[in-house]
Amino acid sequence: MQFTSIAFILFFAIVFGLYWLSQKNLKLQNIVLLLASYIFYAYWDWRFLALLIGTSAMAYFLGIKIGENEGKKKRIFLNLGLILAIGTLFYFKYFNFFIDSFADLFNIKNTLTLSIILPLGISFYTFRILSYFLDIKNKKLKPETDVLVFFNYVAFFPSMTSGPIDKGGLLLPQLKKERIFTLENGSDAARQILLGVFKKLVVANSITPITQDIFHNYDHLSGSTVAFGLVLFLFEIYADFSGYSDMAIGFAKLLGFKTTKNFAFPLFAQNIAEFWRKWHISLTSWLTEYVFTPLIIEFRDYGKKGLIAAIILNFVLIGAWHGARFTFIFFGLLHGVYYIPLILKDKLNKKKKISKPIPTFQELGNILLTMIMVCFAFVLFVAPTLTDAFGMYARIFSLSLFSVPLFIKMKILGLIGILIVIDWLNKDQEHGLEISRYHPFIRRTVYICLIFMIMYFGVFGNGNFIYEQF
Repeated sequence: MQFTSIAFILFFAIVFGLYWLSQKNLKLQNIVLLLASYIFYAYWDWRFLALLIGTSAMAYFLGIKIGENEGKKKRIFLNLGLILAIGTLFYFKYFNFFIDSFADLFNIKNTLTLSIILPLGISFYTFRILSYFLDIKNKKLKPETDVLVFFNYVAFFPSMTSGPIDKGGLLLPQLKKERIFTLENGSDAARQILLGVFKKLVVANSITPITQDIFHNYDHLSGSTVAFGLVLFLFEIYADFSGYSDMAIGFAKLLGFKTTKNFAFPLFAQNIAEFWRKWHISLTSWLTEYVFTPLIIEFRDYGKKGLIAAIILNFVLIGAWHGARFTFIFFGLLHGVYYIPLILKDKLNKKKKISKPIPTFQELGNILLTMIMVCFAFVLFVAPTLTDAFGMYARIFSLSLFSVPLFIKMKILGLIGILIVIDWLNKDQEHGLEISRYHPFIRRTVYICLIFMIMYFGVFGNGNFIYEQF
């Protein structure tokens, strides 16, 4: 049930009505929300609903035990929770990868590979549970004793399939208090959903056939065409993923919830550190808090070398989080290596604000260089194997890089240009269509234009989002 499907529109309309009709009874409202989340999840594959419920029950019980105990017992329950959560994720996402890799390494005939289906959203709800355990252990959060509230936290359907990864400290308190629907929040949510639909159906889906054709046939294409495909992929994955996040945040807002911001206009980042502060924010902030910070404390005696090691390890984990492929690991490794010049020059945490209304040549150069670095690393993201990645790099660095690329379509470039303009004009706002500050005539014109482009240019056949596979 994709956000852009008729089935979801009908589903959400029913849920929205029942949910707000139950407003005066918080428990009943949470029951409606939980049932909606389970129906949404079962629509994808009902067989994994038992896994979601069982994982929630395990986390609920162990969370209480972690909070009740101290010392050795506390560590036992914490470690048990971490092992069960990570172990479940490992089995579904990485088991075959490690078995196949071990067999290849020692040239052993592999008879253990299983037909394992990756449960929808498992990476996202597992990270919610892990942060919940760790926050209780660090006394940032008290164990949740309300079963209904906690199960809703794990299964919250607007952000189930591709995030954002909300921490317990943000979502749990909202589930325990009365939610109020206001016209202002509803209007803002509708604007953000509209932008998300435009990004996905018009921009991302229009680009997808071109990038798929380029990446599947890279060995028969010029280096310039492969490089052009990577640039297109940058806009495709940004429009696809940030479009999903806009819709998820918007639907959550319609239900009275504030969720984690996931993108902050990363296309205008002036270095790689700023890019990751603006891209997939809920994942990078999660790893910063629970992985990078402990590593920094552990490596604090090694100065800049320790900082480099911590960042590289952190980004290797970011790469591995995306899936069981060596290319993802090297994707993360390369981004970690990108940080080294910033660390050596003490520019890691320096934030640069872009000039208004037009960037300077230096700022524009920084932005272009950052995007080139991101596109260069995307080879490892889109290539299914390291052999394919090296093949794509070989094509890019051949003399054919200086030829005219194929697949240039003015419609696509125009749609990308519109996306860039929308982001640029609202780069200091919470999201790209937060335009309440403009005259009503301008706002209505923008809405009409976006709706027209969705109806005229929208590609409705592909409702799948890229990050659902992670």
